[in-house]
Amino acid sequence: MAQRGLSSPLLSDAAGQQQIETDVLVIGGGPAGAWAAIAAAARGASVTLVEKGFCGTSGATAPSGTGLWHVPRDAAAREKAKASRYAMGGELAEHAWMDRVLEQTWLNTEMLTEWGYPFPIDTEGQLQRTSLQGPEYMRLMRKKVKESGARILDHSPALELLTDENGDVAGATGLTRTTGETWVARAGAVVITTGGCAFLSRALGCNVLTGDGYLMGAEVGAELSGMEFSNAYGLGPSFSSVTKSLFYNWATFYDRDGVAIEGAGSSRGRSVIARTLQTQPVFACLDRADAEIRAWMRHAQPNFFVSFDRQGIDPFKDHFPVALRLEGTVRGTGGLHVIGDDCATSVPGLYAAGDAATRELICGAFTGGGSHNAAWAMSSGFWAGAGAADFSHGARSLARRRLHRAGTAGIQEGGAPAWDPEELVRAVQAEVFPYERNWTRRADLLEDSLQRLDAQWARVRHASAPSPQQAVRAREAVAMLATSRWMYRSALQRTETRGMARRQDHAGLDLGQRHRLVSGGLDEVWVRPQTVRPPVNLDLERLAA
Repeated sequence: MAQRGLSSPLLSDAAGQQQIETDVLVIGGGPAGAWAAIAAAARGASVTLVEKGFCGTSGATAPSGTGLWHVPRDAAAREKAKASRYAMGGELAEHAWMDRVLEQTWLNTEMLTEWGYPFPIDTEGQLQRTSLQGPEYMRLMRKKVKESGARILDHSPALELLTDENGDVAGATGLTRTTGETWVARAGAVVITTGGCAFLSRALGCNVLTGDGYLMGAEVGAELSGMEFSNAYGLGPSFSSVTKSLFYNWATFYDRDGVAIEGAGSSRGRSVIARTLQTQPVFACLDRADAEIRAWMRHAQPNFFVSFDRQGIDPFKDHFPVALRLEGTVRGTGGLHVIGDDCATSVPGLYAAGDAATRELICGAFTGGGSHNAAWAMSSGFWAGAGAADFSHGARSLARRRLHRAGTAGIQEGGAPAWDPEELVRAVQAEVFPYERNWTRRADLLEDSLQRLDAQWARVRHASAPSPQQAVRAREAVAMLATSRWMYRSALQRTETRGMARRQDHAGLDLGQRHRLVSGGLDEVWVRPQTVRPPVNLDLERLAA
């Protein structure tokens, strides 16, 4: 189970370090981080937000559009929306959480409207608030974060958390890439909004999403949940990083001979594509879109067409090769386990939101990609920021707390001989990218991969960062490694097929496994079941009809 200790070294001030004191430290500058910073500042907290890239342009949301789970305040409409998701998610979501997210998303969208976000207007003059354009959305969120009084440190990735003598989280350390200067932030509470883990698969916006928050959280004893629901693959052209898959609802998929592949599809039929790709290339053509749909596509997602236009490909007439890129827990549902309405983790002083936190609570076993993840980022970010602010107000003075460095894996001083982070990245990718190992899983292949992944962990667990210049990449590589081990050990425990947790050797649904799988641990990964609260007085079959 989760362990909290003080074996980590005592924090000491060093020359050249940037020293920061703040009530709330937000790690990650995507939508969840921005909402967390705004909510914490509104509670009267001083807030510092540190971002690996540039807050406003970094992450999965910023470069593209996303749907939004925005449902009117109509009881029947919301019950139907919940019922549909509950069934798709293998009955692991919780209706109380879905209710909260639907309402908070409504309220936050009202705020976006007041702040001037340019929602489109339909022919009847009504605002259409079921989607967001990433560039406009995140540009506005950066502006509102700054207006809230929060401080933003761009290009300043966190490397490890700090804990006090009780094991409570009390800050973090990291470095600023533009100057090479290290920073130490002492904080009353920390919110992790570092996103999920896409294993450097080159999916659009995912190059900074390597599971860093999972690793930092686990090092202080935080738990994870839903890590078996981590095998989300984004569909897109093999020559492009854009994995927005909505438009493929109008596609026909073909084999190398130009023959339509029976059963292949985007929403339903992606397994057929994955199986076919194991033996031959797959081609697509958006040949089922009429002129009106084509015009709408160009307007709704202009960046989808950039790579086609550059290569002189007409996706509505020409056959183009497609691939499935692993997006892991970015489009999946696994993440840090939250134990309260304020998105607190099991470790005092540590909160999680967005893709860094599990979305099982509203998505269950089905992908949270797109609209549900966007709603969760808004809502969980808002709650986590407020919760962290309230916690910080009651925390002891930072001056009276002896702080310890919690990070160990890959950054210990005087550790084992140097190692190559890029080599470790490739080793992890070799286990998690292949469709035959991860799309549909099998016990013998999971155990085979875990044997190699565990050996890699033993090799780098107590190793130093290869060099100061490689500290960030070293932690990314180790975080990817740790994430893969939580994923596959959880997948071994779910001996059924439920939602996106597909087992070749357990193809059916097991009604006895309607539970959550909570996991954690570093050297020894553990997994345990947790009961899911059942819905109360809900006629799901009637509502889903």
